[in-house]
Amino acid sequence: MRQLIVQVPEGRGDEALAIAERRGGVNLVQFAGRGEDGPVDLALLNLPNHRLGEALDDLEALSPLRVTFIPTGALTLHPPAEEAPTQVTDVSRRSPIEVYLGGLQSVGSWRGFLGYAGAAGAVVWIGLFTNTVYLLVAAMLIAPFAGPAMNAAVATARGDGQLLGRSLLRYFAALALTVAVAAALSFALRQEIATTQMVSASMLSSTAVLLPLVAGAAGALNLIQSERSSLVSGAATGMLVAASLAPPAGLVGMSAVIGRWDLAVSGLFVLLLQIAGINLSGALVFRAVGLSAHGPRYSRGRRWVFPAALCVTAAALAALLAWQFWSPPNLQRSTREQRAAAAVQEVVNSSRTASLIEANVRFTRASISGQNSLLTTLYVQPAEGAPPASDEEIKARLTRMVTDRIVREDFNVTPLVDVTVIRPSAQSSGDQGRDTSEPGPLPPSP
Repeated sequence: MRQLIVQVPEGRGDEALAIAERRGGVNLVQFAGRGEDGPVDLALLNLPNHRLGEALDDLEALSPLRVTFIPTGALTLHPPAEEAPTQVTDVSRRSPIEVYLGGLQSVGSWRGFLGYAGAAGAVVWIGLFTNTVYLLVAAMLIAPFAGPAMNAAVATARGDGQLLGRSLLRYFAALALTVAVAAALSFALRQEIATTQMVSASMLSSTAVLLPLVAGAAGALNLIQSERSSLVSGAATGMLVAASLAPPAGLVGMSAVIGRWDLAVSGLFVLLLQIAGINLSGALVFRAVGLSAHGPRYSRGRRWVFPAALCVTAAALAALLAWQFWSPPNLQRSTREQRAAAAVQEVVNSSRTASLIEANVRFTRASISGQNSLLTTLYVQPAEGAPPASDEEIKARLTRMVTDRIVREDFNVTPLVDVTVIRPSAQSSGDQGRDTSEPGPLPPSP
């Protein structure tokens, strides 16, 4: 339930109560009062969340209308008393007007917003520089990217070009500050090489687009649901939205300082992919639940903005995906690693000369001009029942087979294969070499 304090002209309070009652209102109260322009009627209305917009539409007829909206949930108890457990279970979704007003409120302050963006840049730099994963999680929690990203989706659904522009401005301003802070720290502390976490953050999968699409839908669902209808907190949803934003933003700044432009391009790609994916899925969800160009106390929307913004977003997303899939393997390294690991395992299993102990397939941290180095490290042992062969023969054969397979799969990489043959010790097979003699007596205690 949402609570409204409505101020209408004197003598029209009963009409306000009748409108609220038609829209499912309960515990309705009307009394006389005095406003800025003289005597008025005041009405205290408790309305279901999803009927709030409809009630405001009807109340507009009681002009001049003044409304005080209390955006927290109200528990309404009314006769019969035995139905109290049912009366407090109203967890209907928020009305579109409430979602929209919440978005407008969140684009007010710049000082705190930029402060969080700068703090996120410092924390993500520490996490990437020291290879500390939990600091990257902390940066995701304090990074303020979720707010403007979701507001852009609200503005797209509403057709509000002004809110859309302000949301995008805040989004890119926060990203720019985070990038600048990370770059400044790398420059001040004279960072020269990429860390392990920087390389890990640059590894992208061919399914990277799914995260922003899911994050946008989840963020929209969180904003339209009643605060008591889900155990998922807004902070958790905001972290989901920022999960792929804080590390790439820090990566862009740090990589630019050390001259690793391949890593910087990967981070920039993620940042653009996130805003496009979140805006597309979030706007569609908001539109599906009733956010439209016009509503109560709202006339700033333009019907053409929604389809235009949606088309631009979809085109941007398509262009980013084309960039990702037409320039392998730079933006698909995680997927290429997995596919190459599967191919290597298949090659070893089909060789019949060796059994795989462990395979490690990864792109190297070093940036060698003109090649995408894929380092494949294999640990094998001679297969049981295989023809006798020396370690060098097994190593040479597997190296050739693995290299040929990776080249044939057209991974667009330079395979660097290292095979280590480990033979089981004599004591590890049956009783061969085992000391079966009885133990002698223990020496006397001193």
